[in-house]
Amino acid sequence: MSMKQQIQPTAHTPILSKSLKGQMLKQKVVPYLFIAPHLLLFIIFFAIPAVVGIYISFTKWNLYTPPKWVGFKNYYEILFNHDSTYYMQLRNGLGNTLRFVLMSVPFCIIVPLFMAIALNTKTLGNKVFQSLFYLPNLLSISTVVLTWVFMFHRRLGPINNVLKIDINWFGTQPFTWTAIIIITVWWCIGGNLVIYLAALAGIRQDLYESASIDGANAVNKFFSITLPGLKHPLAYTLVLTTIAQFNIYGQPLMFSKGGPKATTHVMMMYIRELAFGSGQSIAGLASAMSVMLGLCILSVSTFQFILMRNND
Repeated sequence: MSMKQQIQPTAHTPILSKSLKGQMLKQKVVPYLFIAPHLLLFIIFFAIPAVVGIYISFTKWNLYTPPKWVGFKNYYEILFNHDSTYYMQLRNGLGNTLRFVLMSVPFCIIVPLFMAIALNTKTLGNKVFQSLFYLPNLLSISTVVLTWVFMFHRRLGPINNVLKIDINWFGTQPFTWTAIIIITVWWCIGGNLVIYLAALAGIRQDLYESASIDGANAVNKFFSITLPGLKHPLAYTLVLTTIAQFNIYGQPLMFSKGGPKATTHVMMMYIRELAFGSGQSIAGLASAMSVMLGLCILSVSTFQFILMRNND
């Protein structure tokens, strides 16, 4: 048999080639089909509104007439014009928002962490308690705040009556912030609790047994085994919780309506009032404030990601 005849392709070769190409094409296309719905929703409800919002922040717009380009005038008004009301609103709103983030995020991380460690057992009723602690996470913010408004009521609320105290939780600082933090932590711990429980289940039990043989106590086990095993879940929940708390709105609005002397008037409340409040809308300034809030969230998240990467 000649060399030409040996290398001549058979009749089945084109069929196999087409089948192989089809499989390769399928492997490339199928993953994109799975992410397509999420990508579409991301583009429609986040990417496009974000781009439009940034554009609106450089305009003067009242939601009815066409936007009028004003350049950086809105940003100058809220950042550098000390005599402007909007400068004071940005300063007060951003300050209150940062204060809330610093006070609430540690509790939203630490409380569910220790609850997860306590519930990470095979005792009777363990799953029931896990479900009960997760339940508030399923409720709307309106339901949560209205429930706690009754709990903190000065005359009828069980908190004042059981503790035999007379505190105006709605109009006296630091009690108003304390109540808002309690409401937020009670509402948010369920999601982080589930993540920590799943991570704890993945830590090998023989590590704890070996540590016990070596004479390690509970504190040593926590810092040497549990905490390193939860390193990535903790970093993940820290970033997401921080982003979520920067967007606080419902708790101070419904509980204290901005608090005494606007001490709980957060950034989102000012943005909403400027864009959709009573009187003529100032959507351009509201968008500029939104951009500033977004830059704060982006900066904090980037800093946290850098710390995570350096720790790795």
